[in-house]
Amino acid sequence: MRLRVLPAAAVFLFAAAVLLGADEPAAAPPESTARSAFDRFKRLEGVWRGESTKGWTEDVTFKVIAGGSAVMETSFDAHPSETMLTLFAMDGERLRLTHYCVARNQPRLEAKSIGDGARLVTFEFVDGGNLASRDEGHMDRAVFRFEDENHVTTRWTWFERGQERWLEEIRLTRKR
Repeated sequence: MRLRVLPAAAVFLFAAAVLLGADEPAAAPPESTARSAFDRFKRLEGVWRGESTKGWTEDVTFKVIAGGSAVMETSFDAHPSETMLTLFAMDGERLRLTHYCVARNQPRLEAKSIGDGARLVTFEFVDGGNLASRDEGHMDRAVFRFEDENHVTTRWTWFERGQERWLEEIRLTRKR
C-alpha cells in the first residue's frame, strides 16, 4: 500500500505544478538569435568608409578580439583628432555593446530587438559609466541594418534631459 502512495503523490504534485503554471527552465536553442546577430558583427571585420547624414565621412575599423569573444569598432574621423570605440560582446544569451564616446561617458546598450534573420539589430540603453543620471547626454539607442556583406547602415540616437535630442545615420561601405 505504501509503495502505491508515492507514485500517486508524484503524479498529483506534477499535475498541480502544471495546473498552477510552474515554469520549467527553458532550454536555450543551439544557436540563439542574439548569437546569430553577434556572428554577423564578427563578419564586419575589416575597414569601412562611413558617410553620415551630418555631412562628414570617416574610416571605421572592425576587429574581432579576445579569442572571438568581442568585436571592437573604432571610429576615427567623426570628431577631429578623436577616436571613439564601441565593443560588442555576448553576456550570456544577451548581445550588448559599450560605446566609449567623445562625450567622455560609456553608455551600455543591449540588443532588445533582433529581426529579419539577424539583419536588423536594435540596441537600447541599459546603464553607463560616467553618467550621474540618464538625463546626462549620451548615446541611447543604436540600430544596425545589415544590407549585404558590404553595406551596413547604423542609426544612433542622442538622449539628454529626458528626451531624444538628435539622430544620426551612418552608411558604411566595406573598403577591405
